[in-house]
Amino acid sequence: MTAHRSVVVLDYGSGNVRSAVRALERLGADVTLTADRDAVAEADGLVVPGVGAFAHVMEALTAVGAPRLIERRLAGGRPVLGICVGMQVMFTEGVEHGERTAGLDQWPGTVERLDAPIVPHMGWARVEPPVDTVLFDGIGEERFYFVHSYAARTTPEYVRTTWATHGDTRFAAAVENGPLSATQFHPEKSGDAGAELLRNWLTTL
Repeated sequence: MTAHRSVVVLDYGSGNVRSAVRALERLGADVTLTADRDAVAEADGLVVPGVGAFAHVMEALTAVGAPRLIERRLAGGRPVLGICVGMQVMFTEGVEHGERTAGLDQWPGTVERLDAPIVPHMGWARVEPPVDTVLFDGIGEERFYFVHSYAARTTPEYVRTTWATHGDTRFAAAVENGPLSATQFHPEKSGDAGAELLRNWLTTL
């Protein structure tokens, strides 16, 4: 049962968040698009979307006080889901055009440019979830929709990591770590498989 779970999709100026709002609403969640600190703190779940450059997303998150809000939720064991660059910023740093930008440092690791003949990686790709996954429970070998040029190539051993490959780069497609989960792909644009993943996340709230 996922109905009536309250979810905040963090509103900090990231584009194209309406699709995430609609996808969660279709699953029965009570969704609010806001950066209000009380709403963020009190919601059953928080979604951190993200498109564009790592540095720009971090600047925008910082402008609305999001790093502290996210840290407080996680310290209290309250679920957070990062999507696309919203996943990338959970790592220690991002490197773009030779410049390093500090991330939220929830996981050690560096987000780097994909090593592939064609970048960005845009389109559908299969993923390799771990056996103890929660997000991918019951989904099987499905494809998900990616749009990105950067990704984390390593993750700490203590997290559950789902992998994917583009060109010569094996990268983290999703990470699960207690109350913090994240996907490099866009579940809200990934059809039935993406909807099932979001449903799985909602059941953890």
